[in-house]
Amino acid sequence: MQYAVVTGASRGLGEAIARQYILKNVNVVAVSRSGNEELKALADEKGVDFHHVNCDLSDMDDLNRGLNQIVGLVFHKDTHYVYLVNNAGVIDPIETVGQLEADAVQKHMQVNVTAPILIVNRFVKEANERDLPLGIINITSGAAEKTIHGWSTYSSSKAAINRFTQTLALEQEGKGHTILAYSPGVIDTDMQGEIRSSSEDAFADVEKFRKLKEEGELRSPDEVASVLMTLLEKQDKIENGQVYKLYDLVGK
Repeated sequence: MQYAVVTGASRGLGEAIARQYILKNVNVVAVSRSGNEELKALADEKGVDFHHVNCDLSDMDDLNRGLNQIVGLVFHKDTHYVYLVNNAGVIDPIETVGQLEADAVQKHMQVNVTAPILIVNRFVKEANERDLPLGIINITSGAAEKTIHGWSTYSSSKAAINRFTQTLALEQEGKGHTILAYSPGVIDTDMQGEIRSSSEDAFADVEKFRKLKEEGELRSPDEVASVLMTLLEKQDKIENGQVYKLYDLVGK
């Protein structure tokens, strides 16, 4: 049996990735604070297992509880491959340094950095004990490599994920795991709506992002998820630890 564990799977890119796995007859564990009946219905139609684990990644106790539940669902004697897609993330706080609120920064780092690191940590431990191969996909952003006014927290968290992915690949060399970060570009999701609602004082480039929406320059989550699936089909050509950018794979 194959499983795909997708965080932030209730909407946006996470939902689209989970849908792609279901269509490929892979059992899915969706991790999010709310469920998705459409994914459940599609899984029933395709005859694959679908589980929703209600988990607030910003809460450490809830994260640990959710992880125990996920491990119980996924790591058993009939499992021969597990995909993990660390997709859940937040953009807030969009604000300049000097105006950041401690609680918002702490929550951001918990969701964007701490949670994915701890999830991978548990999955690697469970998989290595069973000699089970993993496919680990950490969703990153081009912001990891750019200096963007108002995005100090987000850019820093995604830069951390990139370095974590590279270090993980180095440490797990020879274990049979596939490990990469995927930078999906600008997608038409709720996160983009949050970005467009920012003030110009907090985010100097906000007008640029509003124009992207107005001019139809945002890619759909389904298109971005399909590009990821095509990449994963060429598993033998994937360079572990690499950041794969959608624009490099399909062009701008």
